[in-house]
Amino acid sequence: MKRALKTTLSLALVLVCIVCVTACGNAVDETGLWENATYLQDTTFGEGAKTVVVEVTAEEQTVTFTVKTDKDTVGAALLEHDLIAGDEGQYGLYVKVVNGMTADYDVDGSYWAFYENGAYANGGVDSTQIQEGVTYQLAYTK
Repeated sequence: MKRALKTTLSLALVLVCIVCVTACGNAVDETGLWENATYLQDTTFGEGAKTVVVEVTAEEQTVTFTVKTDKDTVGAALLEHDLIAGDEGQYGLYVKVVNGMTADYDVDGSYWAFYENGAYANGGVDSTQIQEGVTYQLAYTK
C-alpha cells in the first residue's frame, strides 16, 4: 500500500514538473528587451506616397512596421513616427533605441544592425534613400 502511494505521488510530481517546464518554455520573457517595446504586433503608420517596410528583430522575436511617408530616407520615415531614437555623430544618426528597446554598446556591447534585403546596409538609416520593394531590418546585435 505504501509503495503504491509513493509511486502515485512520484508520478504526480513528475507530471507537475512537466507541466511547469512546458508552460515556462512557451512564456514570453517579460524581463527582456520586449518588456520595453512600444509595439508588439505588426503595425502600419502614416500616409504618403512611399512605403517603407522595416522588420525589428530582438531576442528571436520580430515585429514589422510598414510606414507610408513622403520622407526621402528610411531614418526620416522612422523618426517621423518616433520608432527610432539616437545620437547624432560624425557619421550620422547612431540609432540606440528602436521601438522603445535600447541597445547601448558602451554598457553591454549591443547595437542595432541595419540591413537591406538581408544584407548589411552600406550606410546608416538617415542616409539610406527609400526604395520601393526593399525590406529593411533593424536587428538587436551583441
